Amino acid sequence: QVHVVESGGGSVQAGDSLRLSCAASGRTSGSYAMGWFRQAPGKEREFVAGINWSGGSTAYEDSVKGRFTISRANAKNTVYLQMNSLKPEDTAVYYCAARIEGAVGVRMNEYDYWGQGTQVTVSS
Repeated sequence: QVHVVESGGGSVQAGDSLRLSCAASGRTSGSYAMGWFRQAPGKEREFVAGINWSGGSTAYEDSVKGRFTISRANAKNTVYLQMNSLKPEDTAVYYCAARIEGAVGVRMNEYDYWGQGTQVTVSS
């Protein structure tokens, strides 16, 4: 079992930055791929960014490319999502997920463990 906990959400203005953190604990959590998803009110949960077990491979949803960066510190079993140039349309609950398979995943059903989510609100 892997326990996933997100932190770092908040309310910001358009153009501001935020860094989300995700701490994973449990058996061999350092070998898992990790991902960030988000769900805006009235919309389906969508993929935002993913990183493989080593940090050597990443993937991003098109609307966040060039603005968001996913990274990991395996020694700390922590994954980060640096979000720059935030837009009101980035407003959502952001979820962190862990994937037993170490390769990057872009679909929800590829992930095995999920956090409870952290709210990000961007005002114009």
